[in-house]
Amino acid sequence: MDQLEIIKKRLQDNNITSVRFEQSDMYGIPHCRAIPTRHFEKMALKGINISMGFMAFDPRGHIAPNSGYGEEIHYADCLAFPEMDTFQILPWCTKTAMVLIEGVHNGGKVPIYPRVVARKQLERLDKFGLSLWSAHEHEFYVVKEDTMKPLHGYTNATAVIPMVVYEPFFQQILKDLPPTGVNIECYGVEAGKGQIEITYRPEFGIKAADTAHTYKIGIKEIALKHGLVATFMSKPWHDSIGSSAHYCHSLWDVDGKIAKLFDSGSASGLSEIGQHWVAGLIAHARAIAVLMAPTTNCLRRFKRNSFAPWNATWGPDNRTCAIRVKTNGDSGTYIENRMGASGCSPYISMAATIAAGLDGVINKLPLPEGIDGPGDAYKDEYIPSGTKIIPDNMEEAIEALLADAAITDALGPEFIKCFVACKRHDMKLEKEAISKGTLEEWERDYLFCML
Repeated sequence: MDQLEIIKKRLQDNNITSVRFEQSDMYGIPHCRAIPTRHFEKMALKGINISMGFMAFDPRGHIAPNSGYGEEIHYADCLAFPEMDTFQILPWCTKTAMVLIEGVHNGGKVPIYPRVVARKQLERLDKFGLSLWSAHEHEFYVVKEDTMKPLHGYTNATAVIPMVVYEPFFQQILKDLPPTGVNIECYGVEAGKGQIEITYRPEFGIKAADTAHTYKIGIKEIALKHGLVATFMSKPWHDSIGSSAHYCHSLWDVDGKIAKLFDSGSASGLSEIGQHWVAGLIAHARAIAVLMAPTTNCLRRFKRNSFAPWNATWGPDNRTCAIRVKTNGDSGTYIENRMGASGCSPYISMAATIAAGLDGVINKLPLPEGIDGPGDAYKDEYIPSGTKIIPDNMEEAIEALLADAAITDALGPEFIKCFVACKRHDMKLEKEAISKGTLEEWERDYLFCML
């Protein structure tokens, strides 16, 4: 039985009445065309028309100018087809399923789709005999929908007492997310008032980013059913701790059987490939900062003593660095890219990390000096000479991205043009809000509910 027939049977057996044909935009915000189940087979085989302009939408649904995919093409459609292996029944919705789509235009996949961009980087990795096992480690804030205030007014990261106020919310997450492929591993409160972290098992390949997509929309929709609003906006309040989406990943052979990062004989504990990979992440840290932390609000995390990185450093099990290396033996060693903000697109975060790491492997970049022992990447006396500072504002972050040919070439000119157009649109709105003295209010209005 082929995939289409299997899905049709699942639709019938579960009395599903609609299927969301879903895609993720530059901000990681899902858009969909919901199809009554009776039309699923026809739409799956013949495709569904959907505007490519959605890829240039800002979080409030306005199209960023000069993206190449808005007014320039008269907001034209592509023909989108479902990726059948992404089909999921959504337990938190009424008789509803979803399937992720990718668009086709002018005889090929639409090159700005974040999922397409991430798959392209995975295909490049495959040519070097490597695969990626990864997961995004999301933090997010939860507030009451009627007051937009946290459920409690105190904080203590990982403390047990605050968890009780979220119990019904947590229980539905634990029940409903695993059937969609999100294998929850750990949950609890974080350091901010109303801040939560819920982690899940890694996956190989594009499935890791697909899982993050499902996780984020599941969290937000389940929250609404409990009278709550969950937000992946990185800093909803400027005086609160930021929310991250650290990108934890490890390299394996193409069959996912042989781990490629660990070497017990090296001083760093990293294999030669692992050393080059980390070197690539460090070399391109400034360029990928805006891809990992893609809003004006996200970039504000990059400060000293913030539990977010502020310079391009690495260290063994060092949470003050941008790149944290965990050496846990052959199959347990992994790399944590700590630049990721909760407001990132998981597809773009994945693509940026691969593009940077792979460039290090291709060019055999040497591993720079790390920060070990009592070293602190926030303190000048421990920072290696020549270390670069990560951009904390949109103008500098865009300049760093556009100046890095290895990253822009890897991700493709059409994607870069559209992504940068969205960022310049954000920057324009930010400057207008600053001139009015309403920056924090504008950011929450712009990002809180949709991101």
